[in-house]
Amino acid sequence: MITKSLEVDLQYTYNKLSEEEINKLTDSTILITGCAGFLGYYFIHFLYKFKDDLKLKKVVCLDNFMLGYPKWIDEIGKDKRFEVKKFDIIKDKISDIEEADTVDFIIHMASIASPIFYRKYPIETLDANIWGLRSLLDYYAEKEIKGFLFFSSSELYGDPSPEAVPTSEEYYGYVSATGPRSCYDESKRFGETMCMLFAEKYNMPIGVARPFNNYGPGMKLNDKRVPADFAKNIIDGNNIAILSNGSPTRTFCYIADSIAGYFKVMLHGKYDYFNIGIEKPEITITQLAEIYKKAGKEIFDYTGEVIFNSSEDKDYLTNNPQRRCPSIDKARNILDYNPEIYVEDGVYRFLRFIKESTEDNLIW
Repeated sequence: MITKSLEVDLQYTYNKLSEEEINKLTDSTILITGCAGFLGYYFIHFLYKFKDDLKLKKVVCLDNFMLGYPKWIDEIGKDKRFEVKKFDIIKDKISDIEEADTVDFIIHMASIASPIFYRKYPIETLDANIWGLRSLLDYYAEKEIKGFLFFSSSELYGDPSPEAVPTSEEYYGYVSATGPRSCYDESKRFGETMCMLFAEKYNMPIGVARPFNNYGPGMKLNDKRVPADFAKNIIDGNNIAILSNGSPTRTFCYIADSIAGYFKVMLHGKYDYFNIGIEKPEITITQLAEIYKKAGKEIFDYTGEVIFNSSEDKDYLTNNPQRRCPSIDKARNILDYNPEIYVEDGVYRFLRFIKESTEDNLIW
């Protein structure tokens, strides 16, 4: 179920956590919403691999499986410490979950993060980030929990002005409230406001993470975000198609680094908000495509070229930020967060994972 390359990544993430952070996870019960998604895949495989080291009591895995039911979920569910339940965070009651009262940590990431899909399901996306979050905050407001992790987004910064790049947590953002991305962007912003207010009123240990362009094992090839699109082009033997002029720039944070950061935010034990990403290199989409091409040739004997095309989706580039690069000084100084896997290495690891998964007939 866990490939060799994934095992290396999971161990890397574990090694990024301090002894104090590991001790906080030990003997705990963890509730995860959105378990079937990209980040859920890595979180749960991490906890599965280290379940004995951490002496985990229970991991409650919730998802409505709206975007599919991955086969790996069934393997995880065979372990008595992993409880997998179909659960709609928007309308189902968390009080109906038998283990809910015993939870130490909550990881709330039940939302759609890919622009193609959240524009297809805009109201569901908004509801998960607002009403789903509110139901969890209401339920755990006066319970003895050790950590509550809310996944916000770097999208709340919108398209930052040049002087605000690298972008710090104190930049207010330049976001459209009525654009095609607003269901996601604005619901994440409002979700952060709720987290702040509940933390103030109930002294809840809420950590807010703002992810910056994650990629790697667990990202489905039909995800419709650029790192998945380029990987799918390679697997299918097609040219790597850039659906823009290739000039927008991003930093890309490999999942093994970002998950370590998310754990650190959750285990911080008090309210705060952090950028989680990597600050360099900031590269164009064209440069990313060339990195994929080179790694694809080495791993898959890929012979395709990088081409420019346009999306059939008329809103594909609407409100698309021109630059996305975080300042991670706050997370580095307060949480000892230190990502070290640069994009050239990360893309190679991602494609190696895909190759091993294919060879071992593993579906993620």
